[in-house]
Amino acid sequence: MTGGNRGIGLAIARELSAAGDAVAVTYRSGEAPAGLFGVKCDVTSAEDVDSAFAKVEAEQGPVEVLVSNAGITRDKILAVMRGEDFDAVLDANLTGAYRVAKRAVKNMIRARSGRLVFVSSVVAFNGQSGQSNYAASKAGLVGFARSLARELGGRNITANVVAPGFVDTDMTAGLSDQIKAAAVERIPLGRTASPEEVAKVVRFLAGADAGYVTGAVVPVDGGLAMGL
Repeated sequence: MTGGNRGIGLAIARELSAAGDAVAVTYRSGEAPAGLFGVKCDVTSAEDVDSAFAKVEAEQGPVEVLVSNAGITRDKILAVMRGEDFDAVLDANLTGAYRVAKRAVKNMIRARSGRLVFVSSVVAFNGQSGQSNYAASKAGLVGFARSLARELGGRNITANVVAPGFVDTDMTAGLSDQIKAAAVERIPLGRTASPEEVAKVVRFLAGADAGYVTGAVVPVDGGLAMGL
């Protein structure tokens, strides 16, 4: 999985590992998580992606499940957002998903089996002031995954999207109490999610029990974007 050394990504990696899967994580900065096989990789580089897959395949064999989670934010209102900020977020969050999915499906097509899970965001459906680049990248994952679901379904390869809402991570920990309280007020369940709650949904989509689920968008947002 990509972006697996912190936050939601790390929770997913540990959940899959606990379920008995051989898990490999990529990370752009920091260190590999303890107890997991890690490969440094920048998903904006096709060469990095190919090299990372080669290392994982040499260590663990062909990739049977891809969880595309790596992403960045560069928040600004549109009037002052630089073109490079828009391009960088789309490149990491959406085109990065294309790069890793393209590399992963080569072996999946041969094996006539595979799971693709893309981590989007509630922002893809609600929108968010100052995040037009991020929202566009995360919304793009839905169309990308659903196209792959149609394209690859005949090879027994599923493609699904998980859309987390407000999750307790390092990123949200830096927000003020006022912003957190305002966010929780809009959530029907009245609370934020833990990374582990998102991870359990990903584990389901990656497993045998989800063999007939493809092209789905599964919100893990406490009801925040229901109906959208």
